[in-house]
Amino acid sequence: MLEVADALAEVLARVRPLRPGTQRLSTAVLGRVLAEDIRADADSPPFPKSLRDGYAVRATDCASRHAELRVVSEIAAGVVPTTPIHAGECARIFTGAPIPEGADAVVMQEDTRSVNEKRVQITDERVKPGQWVFARGTEMRAGEVVLATGTVLNPAALGVLAGLGIVEAKLFLAPRAFVLPTGNELVEPGQPLKPGQIRNSNGPMLAAQVVRAGGVATQKGIAPDTVEQLLELIGNELDGSDVLLLAGGVSVGKYDLVPAVLEELGVAIHFRQVRLKPGKPLLFGTKGNTLVFGLPGNPVSAAVCFELFVRPALRVLAGHANPGPVTTMLPLEESIAEVNDRPTYRPAKLELGAAGYSVRPLPWLGAPDLRGLQRADALLVLPPGETRLDAGMLANVILLPE
Repeated sequence: MLEVADALAEVLARVRPLRPGTQRLSTAVLGRVLAEDIRADADSPPFPKSLRDGYAVRATDCASRHAELRVVSEIAAGVVPTTPIHAGECARIFTGAPIPEGADAVVMQEDTRSVNEKRVQITDERVKPGQWVFARGTEMRAGEVVLATGTVLNPAALGVLAGLGIVEAKLFLAPRAFVLPTGNELVEPGQPLKPGQIRNSNGPMLAAQVVRAGGVATQKGIAPDTVEQLLELIGNELDGSDVLLLAGGVSVGKYDLVPAVLEELGVAIHFRQVRLKPGKPLLFGTKGNTLVFGLPGNPVSAAVCFELFVRPALRVLAGHANPGPVTTMLPLEESIAEVNDRPTYRPAKLELGAAGYSVRPLPWLGAPDLRGLQRADALLVLPPGETRLDAGMLANVILLPE
């Protein structure tokens, strides 16, 4: 039985980023990863521009107390100035407008007093060259790498690309994951329950986790506990998926048929158990470039194992440099005392107070209690054995994605 860190290392050792492809840029690629360096095609800004509404001036003309200057032009954003500024002159200017020739500073309109339509008094006695001027090339220079390979496309990055005039870029592909819950007891949501049956919550939950991790999820129903149907359903998707996610049927019971079926289909199984709670029966295997995860059937176990092992694998496939999970130490909001036979990943809630973030354990009934996980945005990591932590003590926490 592997420790969590060893099992994750075993997974990541067999994962490589997917090949990149050229994609048209839109909100649909938010969160994807650049697979090429993006260089500026021109200086930005392409001209010195004003950072404030006010007056473009020569700083030397403002050295005397309450200097008066003659207003020779007005420059709005998008207008190219044609009148240069000479000694004793200024131009009315607005935010984003080009600085006229001869001017080297901007005085905010709040630091001026109008004398008449053609003259203005400068009340700012500390005007310096470059004041409120965004010089040409301050943001970026032509040829400079602005966004490097590995950059995650957040809203600002998409804005930068748009500002460069780029409408498509080479991105790492989104990993394709096939989600297949197994079990004779499962029925789809919306179907009536017969005695002994439960509804399929793992399928929708795991598909949502795949999408949240940046992948594309496919579902094709529920696999019953028969070798023939498992062979057909798994075999049809094995070679066409980057990741195969099976839920249930991976333990050691009479109806846990998934491991034998995978071996018959040529999957090399690298481990079948991990020392954690919830989620001890966890299978990981590979066939070619396809990653195969056999997750426990209990929904919280499946969700926790996804965050610890599947999500990092999906992130590597998608080109992320840091696969996660993200861990930190936070003070406990309340005391906790437990005895666990394995390292335990307990649903918890982050709370923001005056001193920063703390973490509160959530009420939780164990591996089948998906409702107890629903409010969680963190997992409190408790060591095996007897644990007693008082409120305010630091605890190990894994942050869950939003």
